[in-house]
Amino acid sequence: MAEYRASFDASISFSNGGDLTARGFRVDVPSPDVGEAEIAALFVASLGLLMTDTVRLDHVEVFAEPHKGTRRGPSDRSGSAPGAGGRLVELSHVIRAGLITYPGLPGPELRPYLTREQSRESYAPGTEFQIDAITMVGNTGTYLDSPFHRYAEGLDLAALPLESCVELSAVLARTAGSGFRAVDVGALAALDVAGRAVLLHTGGDAAWGHAGYATEAPYLTEAGARWLAERGARLVGIDSVSIDDIQGGGRRPAHSILLRAVIPVVEHLTGLGQLPPTGFRFTAAPIPLAGFGSFPTRAYATIPEP
Repeated sequence: MAEYRASFDASISFSNGGDLTARGFRVDVPSPDVGEAEIAALFVASLGLLMTDTVRLDHVEVFAEPHKGTRRGPSDRSGSAPGAGGRLVELSHVIRAGLITYPGLPGPELRPYLTREQSRESYAPGTEFQIDAITMVGNTGTYLDSPFHRYAEGLDLAALPLESCVELSAVLARTAGSGFRAVDVGALAALDVAGRAVLLHTGGDAAWGHAGYATEAPYLTEAGARWLAERGARLVGIDSVSIDDIQGGGRRPAHSILLRAVIPVVEHLTGLGQLPPTGFRFTAAPIPLAGFGSFPTRAYATIPEP
């Protein structure tokens, strides 16, 4: 279904004095035939303005464009109550033998430990099983980094509470198609991130499985990571090779800032383009491995049914 936004200039006067003007402001709108009064109301609500007297709009244009999550707009369901129902959206890459996730790290080796044929000797006729073995590094496929990944004294996967990675209220920062690699504060500033999972939809997963996946890849800036940590984000995920710029030298400021603040990081997500800007829940729970900092997870989103 097509989504629409409106662009306009605005002039507001307040009943207690003062005024405000805006040029080229944009808000999400519910339909292409939305009226100026409703656009004005969305504008006021999105900014949380009080004691407005008059609102005048000029140069109004409505056009087809995905919603960005205007506060109190048609795609803002951030106040929705959590529930068990909803549509599930897969956000993880499939792990296969030999898969290269990160440059320089080996792909997983998959093999049967006990074949079906071998198992027949231990069970009744017609009953058989296969037990498989895998050898891999923790940073394989779509995985979660706990603080122990970066800090020796940090929480490992076994100590990480489920509340930090399961059924989190979530918001989406969408920069895919912008032409910019860096996700900076400007792409985050309009989001209510406190207590929420923040997913960075950069479009970097389009190159998954190709040599260019790790070249000129999108990343979160140091300032962006600090902004998220200071405002209480619960988890941060990205559909790219790393939350950091791996071509920027050995520094890893986003990992360092987020994991120091006990904010888990999920890397190599995929399918974020299927998600709305707000109003969904996110889960990425790794198994509770003691002494491990990173491990694959089945990441998914739950979108409430209308």
